[in-house]
Amino acid sequence: MSAGGRRSRGRGDIIGSVARDSVETHFLKAVAALRPGPPRDPGLPVAEGTTLTGRRCAELYEYQLGSRLLDIAARVLREQGEGFYTIGSAGHEGNAAVAAALRTTDPALLHYRSGGFYLARSAAAGRLPEEGLRDVLLGLAASSEEPIAGGRHKVFGHPELAVIPQTSTIASHLPRAAGVAFALERARRLGVRCPWPGDAIVVCSFGDASVNHATALSGFNTAAYGAHQGLAMPVLFVCEDNGLGISVRTPDGWIESAHHPGLAYFQADGADMVAVYEATLRAAEHVRTRRAPALLHLRTVRLMGHAGSDVESSYRTKREIDADLARDPLVTGAALLVQAGLSTPDELLSRYETTREHVLKMALESARRPRLSSAGEVMAPLAPRRPDLVAAAATVAAEPQVRTRAFNGTPPESEGALTLSQAINRTLADTLAAHPDVLVFGEDVGRKGGVYGVTRGLQKRFGASRVFDTLLDEQAVLGLALGGGVSGLVPVPEIQYLAYLHNALDQIRGEAATLSFFSRGAYRNPMVVRVAGYAYQKGFGGHFHNDDSVAALRDIPGLVIASPARPDDAAAMLRTCLASARADGSVCVFLEPIALYNTRDMFEDGDNGWLAPYAPPARWGETHVPLGRARTYGDGRDLTIVTFGNGLRMSLRAAVRLTSEGHSCRVLDLRWLSPLPTEDLMRAAELTGKVLIADETRRTGGVSEGVMTELLDAGFTGRIARVTSRDSFIPLGDAANHVLLSETDIEEAARKMLG
Repeated sequence: MSAGGRRSRGRGDIIGSVARDSVETHFLKAVAALRPGPPRDPGLPVAEGTTLTGRRCAELYEYQLGSRLLDIAARVLREQGEGFYTIGSAGHEGNAAVAAALRTTDPALLHYRSGGFYLARSAAAGRLPEEGLRDVLLGLAASSEEPIAGGRHKVFGHPELAVIPQTSTIASHLPRAAGVAFALERARRLGVRCPWPGDAIVVCSFGDASVNHATALSGFNTAAYGAHQGLAMPVLFVCEDNGLGISVRTPDGWIESAHHPGLAYFQADGADMVAVYEATLRAAEHVRTRRAPALLHLRTVRLMGHAGSDVESSYRTKREIDADLARDPLVTGAALLVQAGLSTPDELLSRYETTREHVLKMALESARRPRLSSAGEVMAPLAPRRPDLVAAAATVAAEPQVRTRAFNGTPPESEGALTLSQAINRTLADTLAAHPDVLVFGEDVGRKGGVYGVTRGLQKRFGASRVFDTLLDEQAVLGLALGGGVSGLVPVPEIQYLAYLHNALDQIRGEAATLSFFSRGAYRNPMVVRVAGYAYQKGFGGHFHNDDSVAALRDIPGLVIASPARPDDAAAMLRTCLASARADGSVCVFLEPIALYNTRDMFEDGDNGWLAPYAPPARWGETHVPLGRARTYGDGRDLTIVTFGNGLRMSLRAAVRLTSEGHSCRVLDLRWLSPLPTEDLMRAAELTGKVLIADETRRTGGVSEGVMTELLDAGFTGRIARVTSRDSFIPLGDAANHVLLSETDIEEAARKMLG
């Protein structure tokens, strides 16, 4: 190995030995065969019917060339063991002209084949050409110096370029794009500072195969639905149609036939620089002036395979591959310059070789730059926690006169004891009064006030701009939140039932939770997703309305999961989640036990033991529950019952009966399912030496598994047992009692442990 530690040959030897593939060979032959046209003033339009000058065409060709050479550099790095799986842009370089027709302040959510767009946007923002190239090369080499993801993924993104990084981009970013478009106008109307100008438009690019994905349909439909109602939805969807989804062909004419009728439709040959530029200008003008969505359909080709070591010849004929080579946008760009008399074949070939050598040298230099070297370094941007800032933010209240108006002269602390539902409602009202950037929305949350009345009265008090109904599509609900969060707003979307969240879980897993991680915190999407959940709704059955599964949430890195059971905890924890979203950009899921929404009594009818008074946000000690802090009931020394949600009420009732039998029990309410309150859990466990976990979720994949693991990992040596609900969906009526955790289950397990 060399002193650099990674290779034995010099850079010149490696660069000189880089073989030409069929795409390069075809390009070189095709350019050499071009015949120059008469010289033309580069300041004049390059052709009739366009404003694109020869000089600008030459610039765009340089970005296309740079993008192509980045793909060759990616192959070289892989061959040298210094690069990793990546999807190239070869054949899609025409998107450089899309960037040229837009403004650098138009937020962009880009397809993974957007090398040309990124280089053009970078240069348009005043950066040196080498800076854009180096950004991508550092990403290819997984260097920690890469400016957006820091080596965590090869993405196109940069906060100074208004490029929001996307990772897989299999249409999962389209609902967010619609959300950003919505947030542009909504932030302006509310007087909230937005990172994008008021006349900006959103550009969102994707491939033809992605059009068939449910999230794509959700993004299109959300934009069209909003525009149909007269809302500003300035988003330009750009479909780069190369006719292939890896090896699966997209039928000819499908994109034209399948595009949403609510989107204005524009099209162009993606290999024709002038056509792409002019079509984008027309589409962008439509979106910008009408504040309405549009679809730009670019017919492109795909060169050099899908990704990595993909061998196209295993599923494509030679005729098909040759047909794509004949439409190579780099060749057509070169032909435009030569035939317009703006360059000669020799000049272009010389420029190609010079740039090729330069880019490959930069690639090998990038491979020598530092990489992520520890788990701590990798995870640093995942979920930053600044508890002092969160604590301070949780106490912010509206001005007294504003708060008085918000509650019609009757502040909630003077109402007496409240139910869980009422406590959440009052906390949302306090938050809306104090923070003009907060939006509450979802299915039925407006005039109806939610299926269970939790948001009742909020729209009337704060207006339909801040509390509103959405279309009945969970992906759309979360997409609006994702777009709002990245655009300066603090969204509080509601998902009507826990199981409904699974319809759109990737919007949290793949979009919300990853953004800070893949942008090193440069972009955040703060939000608090309220979810009505859990079981114990008498009479309800089915896996949608009576669901007890949270497993899919608990394994999402960095996600905050709050699970309050009592009214006072609900108010304080919701305030903490909102403060954490604001201070740290946290993505929070706030699980609300439906069966406890209107519960009033603890032991006997009329005892009002489950009610609690409301503490306003200005009272520090009562209005903030730090993330990952549990709550203990009782001081027993014989047994610790660990629980949460509906399990808290059952466990407290069981503990009282056990106490009457001479046993000394304490109950620990976890309150937070992520992060779990490990310190409080261990303290309570060690005080008794016996832990019974009362878990209303399923035995397999349920919360109890995580609690047991935390105890064992922390060194607990006492006895552990658990009682859970069964691994079953919830049936209708009384049959539910056969599969759900019960008070009897808790008591019997406790007596067994107590001997």
